[in-house]
Amino acid sequence: MTSLPELLAPAGSLEKLKTAIHYGADAIYLGGKAFGLRAKAVNFDQQEMAQAIAFARPRQVRIFVTVNIMAHNRDLAGLPAYLQELAELGVDGLIIADPGIFRMARKIVPQLKIHISTQANITNRESALFWQEMGASRVNLARELSLTEIREIKEALAAKVEVFVHGALCISYSGRCMLSHYLTGRDANQGACAHPCRYSYRLEEEKRPGEYFPVVEDERGVYIFNSKDLCLVNRLPELLGAGVDSIKLEGRMKGIYYAGGIVRIYRAALDYIAAARSADPQAQPVMPPQFMAEVLKLGSRGYSENFFDGAVGPDNMLYTGPRVTQEYVPAAIIAQEGSPVQMEIRNVIRPGDALEYMGPGLENIPFTVQEIRTLENSPLEQANPGLTVKVITHQDIAWQQYGLVRRVK
Repeated sequence: MTSLPELLAPAGSLEKLKTAIHYGADAIYLGGKAFGLRAKAVNFDQQEMAQAIAFARPRQVRIFVTVNIMAHNRDLAGLPAYLQELAELGVDGLIIADPGIFRMARKIVPQLKIHISTQANITNRESALFWQEMGASRVNLARELSLTEIREIKEALAAKVEVFVHGALCISYSGRCMLSHYLTGRDANQGACAHPCRYSYRLEEEKRPGEYFPVVEDERGVYIFNSKDLCLVNRLPELLGAGVDSIKLEGRMKGIYYAGGIVRIYRAALDYIAAARSADPQAQPVMPPQFMAEVLKLGSRGYSENFFDGAVGPDNMLYTGPRVTQEYVPAAIIAQEGSPVQMEIRNVIRPGDALEYMGPGLENIPFTVQEIRTLENSPLEQANPGLTVKVITHQDIAWQQYGLVRRVK
């Protein structure tokens, strides 16, 4: 049986990193305070990055750092010192899109592996071979490719191939978009995208200022650029059959419920495929519906398989609003195991509340809150976000630190 691909998860903060690792990520990608394409994420300073590496290393989890802005001359001054800092911290590799940054990294920190970002828009095998010949150890392909194209590129390369399988999609080529810059002055290629593709637009004729024409899907307007999110959980067996080395999840700007929840699903999906192939090496497993059912419990804009089978059409856009309704919300994070368990509260909980612990695999464990106490054992009528409290429940649950608790909204 071929080995499973790496499960590569996003982390916009140290807290999210710990939860993603708890739920089974093999590797984490994150950004520093500069040179990355998620400038509005919390991101990691030098001390936090050192803490991330210290947490990940004994758990055999790799840390990759994004240095994937499309740089201008002004951006290069601080880059050599930053690259040296990353090397000294002991990161496992860099994620780069800009050829100039790639060239500098090869000279300044030649010992570090370099992965080519999806921002480099690798859509053909010759482009992938170019980066391989330049010294890249891995290429993250553009999100605009079909399974056939992914397979052809993989067959042509010695370098590893990474593919995005879940998360937000851009209506431009893998994020190479100027719309935000034109409309708001925030440059997407410098990490500051304002996501104007998610705005509600109306049509106005220049000689009739203030008179809006009814190009309307609903009372809020028309979401003409609002792509659904990517979800390839049902196509994982085919990706594994194509020999993909790493499957990547998008979401450094997302909350901790998403960060942990999506890793949990894809970890369980990979393990399901491994078990099926272990029982029958020739098996072509079909993903059971509970995987997609669990995906639908996370916030999204609806889901699409994007270009996986070929060209996309109108069904890949969400016209009814910026998001679909999210039925579940995070309630707490397990801060300390034991009886009673200690939880860090994210949404108000009260005695009598029916909650759900997101256990290993896809095991969802319902329980009822019997009592809430402070850490000093004083009773509470409710626990507010930010508090860490003791939660008493009559169920016998094998709590694990960094696990998530949720509720129906």
